[in-house]
Amino acid sequence: MKLTVVGCSGSFPSAESACSSYLVEADGFRLLLDMGNGALGELQRHCGLYDLDAIFLSHLHPDHCIDMLGYFVARYYRHDGGRCAPVPVYGPEGTEHRLTTAYADTPSASSMSEVFDFRTVKPSTFEIGPFTVHTDLVRHPVEAYGVRLEHGGRTLVYSGDTGVTPVLDELAQGADLFLCEAAFTYGKENIPDLHLNGREAGETATRAAVRRMVLTHIAPWTDPEANLRDAREAYAGPVELAAPGAVYEI
Repeated sequence: MKLTVVGCSGSFPSAESACSSYLVEADGFRLLLDMGNGALGELQRHCGLYDLDAIFLSHLHPDHCIDMLGYFVARYYRHDGGRCAPVPVYGPEGTEHRLTTAYADTPSASSMSEVFDFRTVKPSTFEIGPFTVHTDLVRHPVEAYGVRLEHGGRTLVYSGDTGVTPVLDELAQGADLFLCEAAFTYGKENIPDLHLNGREAGETATRAAVRRMVLTHIAPWTDPEANLRDAREAYAGPVELAAPGAVYEI
C-alpha cells in the first residue's frame, strides 16, 4: 500500500495544509479517505480528478467532507468526455442528504447520486477494491468511524476523529502504520469523547502495539511539536508528524 497525505490540518485549513484527506493506493486502485476543506485542490497534485476509484468519509464534519461539494461540480458538470459514472462513496447514514443540503442548489434532490454511488457504513468488514476494510464506531459527537485497511499482509489504520476508546485500541492492533489524530494538547484541553491529545495518541499506539505512528489532524492553534513530544513520551516506536505531500510505503 502507498499512503499520500493530501491534507492533515484539523478543524480548518492552516496556512500550510488542507484539512484531512489521505490517498491510499494498491494494485492500481485509488481510495481517498476523507475530503476536507481545501483537499480537492491538493488532491490534483497527486491524482487526476477522475482517477479516484472510491471515497471513504469517516464522518460528516466539514473538515472531513466539505470538498465533496466541489468534487460534485467537477463530476456532474464535466463536458469533456461526458458526465462521470458514479464513484462509490462510503459514509455514515445520511451522507447523501448532508451533502445535498450543504450544496443547497443541486439540479434535483437526486443529483448527487448521479455521480456518487452512496454506500452506508456500519461497524463491519467488507471489501473496497483490493482492500479488506474493517470499520467501527469511535468516540465523537457525531457518528464517526475509524478504519483498518488490510492488503498484501500489511495494515494501515486511520483513527478518524475520536476521543480515547478501547474500540480504537482493537482496531489499531498490530498496525504497520497508525494514522492517528492528535488535535488537543495534553494538560490544556480536557473534553471527553471528542479528540485525542499527543499523549493519548501515544498511549493508544502502545496498547495496540503498532509498528509506526503518524500524528495528524492537528489544528492550527495547537503546537505540533508539543504533541509529538508528548506522543514520544508514551510510545517507544517511531512517530512523526503528518505533512502535506508525505508518502509512506506500507
